[in-house]
Amino acid sequence: MFKVKYRYLFILLLAIYSYLNILFTEGDRLFGYDINPVLFFSTLLLMVTAVWEGNHFLENKIAIFEKQDKIHPLIIFFLFSIVSVTIISLLVTTGLSLYFANESHSLLTFKLALGFAFRVNLFLHSLNAIYFFINRYKNAQLEAETLKKQNAEARFEALRNQINPHFLFNSFNVLSSLVYKDADTSSKFIDQLSNVYRYLLYNQQNKVVKLSEEMAFIESYIYLLKIRFQENLIIENDITNSLRDSYIAPATLQLLIENAIKHNVVSRANPLSIKIFSNGEYIVVENSIQLKEVKEESTNLGLNNIKSRYDYLCGKDALVINSNGVFTVKIPIIKADL
Repeated sequence: MFKVKYRYLFILLLAIYSYLNILFTEGDRLFGYDINPVLFFSTLLLMVTAVWEGNHFLENKIAIFEKQDKIHPLIIFFLFSIVSVTIISLLVTTGLSLYFANESHSLLTFKLALGFAFRVNLFLHSLNAIYFFINRYKNAQLEAETLKKQNAEARFEALRNQINPHFLFNSFNVLSSLVYKDADTSSKFIDQLSNVYRYLLYNQQNKVVKLSEEMAFIESYIYLLKIRFQENLIIENDITNSLRDSYIAPATLQLLIENAIKHNVVSRANPLSIKIFSNGEYIVVENSIQLKEVKEESTNLGLNNIKSRYDYLCGKDALVINSNGVFTVKIPIIKADL
């Protein structure tokens, strides 16, 4: 606090306040002498300046004590300032004694000067303590927010890295069965697989991408799934063109589709239906609920990471609704580039 930009203005205002307050309560005999107003105010201004600048000097030196845990640095700072205030009071007493050529008032002058300097010092250290704890609180909030964002980034990246090898393994299994049966379909499958991984590779460091880019990626991804599941998987993609210039976190829709396939039966007898569409300020992905009898272990990591990701990106949560045999996830549409 003591090194604020306008400290000399604050020093002047504090000296003026002290002068008026002393005149109102004690008259002009604070230091034990009949003293003219100009010298009286000058002495107060000098003392306030000395107390402030003494603390300014100590504030820079006292930082070496901040790493120890036994005594709070503010307490150490205040104790050192008392020594500084005592020295200032002695100097003022000596100066006034020499000016008035009167040693008989020295003890009284020292007591009065010390009392005034101590009150000013206590007031300033009270303000400094408030300033110190407000700054510490703000820094703690900033650090917590930074860690929250870093955690969201790391968890989302880990989720993508976990899903990509799993998807690649399934794709190679499909390709191995296609390559001897249908060369043309195999060739197109490889092209679409290249599109998918080119997108994932180029956008793995991006926070957001245009929805139009994500939808082009999803078209390739859906093609691969349709080759794998045939008519057992029905995916309807109905995103309006007006939203194509908005933004979305890369691979969000892939994660949600993969999540639906992971937990539900996909068969000829029970085709899995997945719909992707827009609704107000959200992109909606919903699927029919037809849970597998042997359930895969789930920690809700994927959905929780997506929710954390969108809270980080735009301050809105993804909404998860499980109702009437339909599982729905609503992803906030991000309007501006981040």
